[in-house]
Amino acid sequence: MKAFLASLIIGSNYFVGFYYGVVNLVYTVLLTAALFAILSHIKRIKYSPIKDLSSSPEAPPVSVLIPAYNEEIHIVSTVSAALSMNYPFLEVIVINDASTDRTLESLIDTLGLYEIDLIYRDVIKTKPVKRFYYNAHIPNLMVIDKERGGKADALNCGINACHSPYFCSIDADSVLEKDALLRLISPVLESTVPVIACGGVVRTLNGTEIRDGTVESINLPRNTLALFQIVEYLRAFLFGRVGLDAGNAILILSGAFSLFNKAAVLEVGGYSQQNVTEDMEVIVRLHKHCRKKKKPYKIKFISDPICWTEAPETFKMLGRQRRRWHLGLMQSILQHKSVLFNPKYGRLGMFVMPYYFFIEMLSPVVEAFGYSVVLLAYFLGLISFEFFLLFLTLAIFYGMFLSTGAVFLEELTYRRYPKWSHLFKLLFYGLLENLGYRQLNSFWRVQAVCNYFAGKRRWEYVRRRRRT
Repeated sequence: MKAFLASLIIGSNYFVGFYYGVVNLVYTVLLTAALFAILSHIKRIKYSPIKDLSSSPEAPPVSVLIPAYNEEIHIVSTVSAALSMNYPFLEVIVINDASTDRTLESLIDTLGLYEIDLIYRDVIKTKPVKRFYYNAHIPNLMVIDKERGGKADALNCGINACHSPYFCSIDADSVLEKDALLRLISPVLESTVPVIACGGVVRTLNGTEIRDGTVESINLPRNTLALFQIVEYLRAFLFGRVGLDAGNAILILSGAFSLFNKAAVLEVGGYSQQNVTEDMEVIVRLHKHCRKKKKPYKIKFISDPICWTEAPETFKMLGRQRRRWHLGLMQSILQHKSVLFNPKYGRLGMFVMPYYFFIEMLSPVVEAFGYSVVLLAYFLGLISFEFFLLFLTLAIFYGMFLSTGAVFLEELTYRRYPKWSHLFKLLFYGLLENLGYRQLNSFWRVQAVCNYFAGKRRWEYVRRRRRT
């Protein structure tokens, strides 16, 4: 029995070592692809007539949809930022999802809105709409007040009400840079293949100064958790999604800042109300639908349009956010598991879904299991010090390389954080992130796995702080 247990532990160690080796190889490929893709993109946009689009008839109309539930702290600032964006044909639609605070009253009082009658066609079925609000002096703004249905329901209501061929969903606590929408629409105009969805970079708002709905100055936050998230976002966006975009392999576009072709989303029935991360699930469905119908399409991610959003600054709120994200990932993958290794879906079935299943979804479980069995095997004398050192290299030190690599990628390219002190501080946190923060993140994601199989699949609300 002892020999069997020893063999089982040793075999588990080799499995964990092999898994980490494969994962790190994939991440290395993504980092390399991202570096070339970003450098190529920067070279292209240097000569791209982005500014000319601001007055060009070629720019298609876009509706900005802002679902809001209890967002009185940020909503006026977010709407002001959306209205002031540099884009020629723009409408802004706020969908108040039965807020219990003064979200609606803040908009009415600050923007001078009054109730109007409109014809509303619920092409996608939603909770009933109660009222529409408007101000003739702000003709491209509409506020919809509806019964509580959740974020996906609010977005579907906005899709029903919008008049544009494209819509951009943003969170009610987010601030877009002036040219963000112009940059986000550029792949739609440049591609010879229909671009049905496109996402940009999301960065943490913490530490920045906001004035009149725009980012006045950029600085790093004092909060340690927010600093860790800055490094994490750089890694996720600047090499994770950029690298996946090179193979049309994007399954996640942040709901905080994404552009969609309205007709394509209507074809798949809008956002699902059964998923706690509706933004990912609709992307999976769009991929699946287009592959099944053999329609040419692209789902793009580009690295220069910036949306600034608030990051949680407490362990309680961050834990809620990360559990929800991973639960939504599991729901999206397992709801569409028929795609996994299905050759009729091409790259989606043979590469994209397996990547998200085995690496993105299972990695926290394997990581937690790996720390347990490797430490147990080492202290029982079943593995050598060299193997233990190899595990630490693959599990921790290589993670440091990826985190600091993402920081350097930011410094070599867009450099949104302007001071040298910012660079050194982010590099320090890139190293530190792998010594506790990442493991804590994995713990929350393992909790999400447990919640999924226990049937606890509810939205965990993240409370926002007041901006100063």
